[in-house]
Amino acid sequence: MSIPRELYPTEDDLPYEEEILRNPFSLKQWWRYLVARADAPFTKRRVLYERALQALPGSYKIWHAYLRERLELVRNLPINHSLYQALNNTFERALVTMHKMPRIWIMYLVSLTQQKLVTRTRRTFDRALCALPVTQHDRIWEHYLVFVSQRGIPIETSLRVYRRYLKYDPSHIEDLLEFLLNSELWQEAAERLAGVLNDDRFYSIKGKTKHRLWLELCDLLTQHATEISGLNVDAIIRGGIKKFTDEVGRLWTSLADYYIRRKLVEKARDIFEEGMTTVVTVRDFSVIFDAYSQFEESMLALKMEEMSDSEVEDEGSNGEVGAEEDVDEEDDRLNVAKLEKKLKEFWLNDDKDIDLRLARLEHLMDRRPELANSVLLRQNPHNVEQWHRRVKLFEGNPTKQILTFTEAVRTIDPMKAVGKPHTLWVAFAKLYENHKDIANARVIFDKAVQVNYKTVDHLASVWCEWAEMELRHKNFKGALELMRRATAEPTVEVKRRVAADGNEPVQIKLHKSLRLWLLFVDLEESLGSLESTRVVYERILDLRIATPQIIINYAVLLEDHKYFEDAFKVYERGVKIFKYPHVKDIWVTYLSKFVKRYGKSKLERARELFEHAVEQTPADAVKPLYLQYAKLEEDYGLAKRAMRVYDQATKAVPANEKLSMYEIYIARAAEIFGVPRTREIYEQAIESGLPDKDVKVMCLKYAELEKSLGEIDRARALYKHSSQFADPRSDPDFWNKWHEFEVQHGNEDTFREMLRVKRSVSASYSQTHFILPEYLMQKDQMQTLEEAKDVLKKAGVADDEMAALERQLAPPENDTKSKEQSRVVGFVSAGVVESNGQKVTANNEDIELPEESDSEEDDDKVEIALKEVPDAVFGGLIRKRDEGDEAEDNSTAKNKDSDGPLGALERIKRRKQQAS
Repeated sequence: MSIPRELYPTEDDLPYEEEILRNPFSLKQWWRYLVARADAPFTKRRVLYERALQALPGSYKIWHAYLRERLELVRNLPINHSLYQALNNTFERALVTMHKMPRIWIMYLVSLTQQKLVTRTRRTFDRALCALPVTQHDRIWEHYLVFVSQRGIPIETSLRVYRRYLKYDPSHIEDLLEFLLNSELWQEAAERLAGVLNDDRFYSIKGKTKHRLWLELCDLLTQHATEISGLNVDAIIRGGIKKFTDEVGRLWTSLADYYIRRKLVEKARDIFEEGMTTVVTVRDFSVIFDAYSQFEESMLALKMEEMSDSEVEDEGSNGEVGAEEDVDEEDDRLNVAKLEKKLKEFWLNDDKDIDLRLARLEHLMDRRPELANSVLLRQNPHNVEQWHRRVKLFEGNPTKQILTFTEAVRTIDPMKAVGKPHTLWVAFAKLYENHKDIANARVIFDKAVQVNYKTVDHLASVWCEWAEMELRHKNFKGALELMRRATAEPTVEVKRRVAADGNEPVQIKLHKSLRLWLLFVDLEESLGSLESTRVVYERILDLRIATPQIIINYAVLLEDHKYFEDAFKVYERGVKIFKYPHVKDIWVTYLSKFVKRYGKSKLERARELFEHAVEQTPADAVKPLYLQYAKLEEDYGLAKRAMRVYDQATKAVPANEKLSMYEIYIARAAEIFGVPRTREIYEQAIESGLPDKDVKVMCLKYAELEKSLGEIDRARALYKHSSQFADPRSDPDFWNKWHEFEVQHGNEDTFREMLRVKRSVSASYSQTHFILPEYLMQKDQMQTLEEAKDVLKKAGVADDEMAALERQLAPPENDTKSKEQSRVVGFVSAGVVESNGQKVTANNEDIELPEESDSEEDDDKVEIALKEVPDAVFGGLIRKRDEGDEAEDNSTAKNKDSDGPLGALERIKRRKQQAS
C-alpha cells in the first residue's frame, strides 16, 4: 500500500523530526510539532496524532486534542456517514488507556446520543458507570437522563434507568414522577407520589411544598380513578382534608369527583353532603355547593337526553310484535332473561326519574341559606346573631323554630357568647306568647332567669321582659310580684355559700340593678300606693344606685302629694350624694322649687342654699345659679344684695363669660340705681383683666354712656385708652367711631391727637410703618410714586400693604399745585409747613372752625346749650320715690333756691336770663 506523497515530512518538518528521533517519548516535542502544523490538512495531522499516540498511548492531552478534531470533522455530516464509524473506533481505542477520564467518556456518550444508536449508547453509559468511580457518576447520569428522556427511547428502558438513578440519588424522585406523568404511567406515579408524601424526611429540590404535592396526588387520583388501583383514595384525600385546612373545599370536591368517575353517584352525593356539613368557611362551602349543584344539573340533563333517545327507540319498536305470546307461564318463570326484564320494569327500578332528580335539585337550592348559616355557626357556635338569623329562616314553621331555639340555648355559653344571649331566651318566650301559650312562655322565662349570664344587665333584661309580658296580659299583681322577687336581696347564707364556691353568679348582684328598680318604681307609681312607692325609692337610695333623675322624680312625687318638706329633704340628700356635673339639675330644680314655694317667707334659708350651691359649682357652670340668686334678691330681697351677687358673679365666671356677665350687671344696675351708678362697674370691668377685645367693647360702651351724659372729655379719654387694643388695619370700625366722635364733639387739637394716636398704634402693630419713612423721606432718590412702589416691592412689602400705601401716597385732588408739591408724605402737620418761603396749610384733614374772638369781652356772651337730663340717670328706686306730689317738690325747690346756695345748672340759667 503506497503512502501519498503529501503525507511525507517536508523540509520544514525536518527539525521537528530530528528532535523526535532523538527523543521519541517527549510530549513536549510532539506537542510543538502539532502546534507548528496547526494549519496543515487533517489527513497529515491525523498521521502526526497516530504517530504521537503510538509513542505516548497514555497521553490525555494528545487524545483529547485528537478526539476534538475528529468531532469537529463530523459536526456537519449526516449520522450515517462512514466517518462516524471511524470516530467511534477512535473513541474505543482511546478508552483502552483513558477509561478513567470522565471527559473522554462524556465526549463519546454525547456523540453516540447524537447518532441515535440506542443500544450501543445505553451499553456505553453502563460501561462508563462501571469504569468511573462513584464520585464522578453524577457527571455521567446527567447525560444518561437526557438520553433516556429523548423520543424513541422505549418507556421500559427509560423507567429502568430512572429506577437505577434513584438508587444512586433518591432526592431526584421528582424527575421520575415527572417522567411517569409524561409517560401516562398513572399507577406507578400515584404510588411513588404517595410514598413521597408519607416520607417525613423528604425535601423537594424543586421547591414544591407538601401542600402542592397533596393537591397533585388528589388531582391524579380523581382524574384517573379507573386506571389507578391498590390505593385507598378515600383515606388519602380525607387525610389531606384534616392536614390542609385551607383547601378543604377543593379536596372534598376531588373526593366526590373520584366517586363520580367510578360511577358511584349516590356515594358522591353522600360526599357532597358530608363536605357541606363539615366545612367551616364560606369559601369552601361555596366551592362544594357550586360543584354539587352543577353535578345535579348535569345528571338531570343527562337523564333527559337518555329519555328522549329511549322514546325514539320505543316508537320504532312498536311496529314489531313478538310471536311468542303463547308460551306457558311455567316457561316464563323458568326464563331468567324475562325475569330480569320484569325486574327492570318494576316501579322501584324505574329509569324515568326526572321528577325525582328535579325535586332533589330544587331541595338543594332551597337548603342553601340554612346550610350557609350552619357554616357560620360552625365557625362560632356562640354567635347569637347567627342563631337569630337561623330562626328567621324557619319563619312559618313553629316546630323548626322551637327546635332551633332549644338547640341554641343549649349550645351557647353565655361567657363565650358574641352578642346578647338573653335575647334568645326572650325571643323563645315571645314565640310561645305569640301563639297564645302563656304557660310555656312563663316556663321559658323561669329557666332564663336561672342562667348565669355574663353581665347583670342581661339578667335584668330578662326579668323586665317577663314583667312586661305579664303587663301585656293584664296580670298586674303578677308583674309586681316578679319585681319583688327580682329585687329581693340574697340571704346571708346564700352569700356565704357563693363566697365559699368562689364563682359568684350574676343573680347575687341582681338586687342592685338600676334597670329593675326603675321598672319597679314605675309599676309602684302606677299600681301601688304612695307608701309602697316611697319604700321603693328609699330602698334605691339605701343601695346607692340612684341617679339624679331618680332624685328629681322622687321629689316631684312627694310634691304632687303635698309633702313639700319631705321633697326638699330628698333634694338635700341628692346634692350630698352627687358631685358636679351630675348634681347640676338637682340644684337648679331644688332652688327653683324652693323659691317658688316659699318666696320671701324663708329668704335667709334660700340665701344659704344659693351660697352653698355657688360654692360647690365649678366656674364654667356657676353663671345660671348666680343669675337665679340675683333674681331672688331683686324679687324678694335688697337691691344692694342683688348688686353684690352680680359683683361676685363677675369674679366667679370664667374669662370667656365675664363680658356677658358685666353686661347683665350693668343693665340691672342702670335699671335699679340709675345710669351714673354704672360708671364704677364699667371701671371695674375695664380693670378686671378682661381679654383685650372685651376691654375694647366695654370701653366703647362706657364712652357711649359718657357721651350721652354730656361728659365729652371722659368719653375721649376712654377712646384713647381703648385705642391700644384696636389695630387700624384690622379694626377700622373703632377708628371710624372715634373719627365721628371728634367730628361731632372735638376741635382741631383733639382731632390731631386722635390722628397721632392712630399712627402710633399702627406703628406698634406693624413694623412696616417704621420702614416707610426711611424710603419716603429720601426725595432725592425717589421723585415719583412708581419709584416708591418699586423700592417697597424690593423691601418685601406685601401687595395689600402696598395698595394701602399707594392710596396714602397719592396726592389729593386740588387745583393748587403748590400744596401737592409741598405736602410731606406720611406726615400730618400740626400747623403749617413752609415751602419755598410761603406758608401753606399742609394738613388736608384739618377741621375748618369759625373764627373766634380771643378777647375777654366776649366771655359773657357764651351761650351754653342746655340738654335735659335723661330719665335713665335716675334709677327705678328714685323714680318711685319721686312719684309723689309734684306741687310739694316744686315748693321745696323754690325754698331751696331762695335760701341755699345755687347749683351750677341754676347759675347758668340765671346768667342766660340776665344776658337776654
